Amino acid sequence: MNITLDADKCCAAGQCVLVAPEVFDQRDEDGIVVLLDAQPPAEQHAAVHEAAAICPAAAIQVHA
Repeated sequence: MNITLDADKCCAAGQCVLVAPEVFDQRDEDGIVVLLDAQPPAEQHAAVHEAAAICPAAAIQVHA
């Protein structure tokens, strides 16, 4: 798994951080998503897919 972000699309909803806090964080100043681990371990994959699916701005892309 490889994750990419389009920070310009991020609307700072924070749903990804709630679902996968080991993989995503938010910048303190504006809440824009920060990718902590672009290649997370297998046990994080389900949470990452859920984070991408619920992102209201479709800012998270998950590649196989």
